[in-house]
Amino acid sequence: MQTIALNDGNKMPILGYGVFQIDPKETQKCVEDALSVGYRLIDTAAIYGNESAVGAAIKASGVARNELFITTKLWINNISRNNAKAAFMESLKKLGLEYIDLYLIHQPFNDSYGAWEVMCELKKEGLVKSIGVSNFYPDKLTDFYFNNEVKPALNQVECHPFLPRFDFEETMKNLGVTMQSWASFAEGKNDIFNNEILKNIAKKHNKSIAQVILRWLIQREITVIPKTLSKERMQENISVFDFALDPKDMEQIATISQNPFIICNHRDVKTAEFLLNLAK
Repeated sequence: MQTIALNDGNKMPILGYGVFQIDPKETQKCVEDALSVGYRLIDTAAIYGNESAVGAAIKASGVARNELFITTKLWINNISRNNAKAAFMESLKKLGLEYIDLYLIHQPFNDSYGAWEVMCELKKEGLVKSIGVSNFYPDKLTDFYFNNEVKPALNQVECHPFLPRFDFEETMKNLGVTMQSWASFAEGKNDIFNNEILKNIAKKHNKSIAQVILRWLIQREITVIPKTLSKERMQENISVFDFALDPKDMEQIATISQNPFIICNHRDVKTAEFLLNLAK
């Protein structure tokens, strides 16, 4: 598995398995399947409600802990100096681990600066190896970067062919913050798997549209965490290191963004209200 170096010196797989919106009852089997076909990065979050199932899968898999890279996230109601440590310890307990590889502030709300101070302490204590953020837009990330001594190692944001986030990518490269894509397949929306440009490129390389999208992101040095319940699709998604897109392919995919589509706009008031209400 190809890895990418974070700005704190730690390395992570460039491709992993995400468990967002997977029923806790199905999560253990899915994660066991993912680990069995070669995934070593597993991405979960407190708000997903399936950390315990991820932990059970890790234990059942028999994969050595030092081969795994586990990410979880701090939800809005606990993004504060007072609540962050207890929330982290609860996630650690549910996962059944002695440390977390990557811990993220899940949303750009509440007391992110206070929570960050706590996360820095957890990092010093060795309870977490790397810390970062999620859904921070370029202005927010830049402010956060320059006003904290410990820099975010990673920023996880929505990114797919309809929303390529080239501006986000440029900002993160300039800051030395690794970019990670969520919803790499746009959650299957906007008819992405019938897009003619992607279809033609997939046919050219004898690959699936999903593989082309993942390869497009990986070649931009963006880490990816696709979700699927199918073991066959897991194998398909991880099999993207035996081909490369050429410059023309990359240019053609970039034109898809002329038809923009966004799943979650964090600057939209209704979106913010929805996310904040989830914390209650």
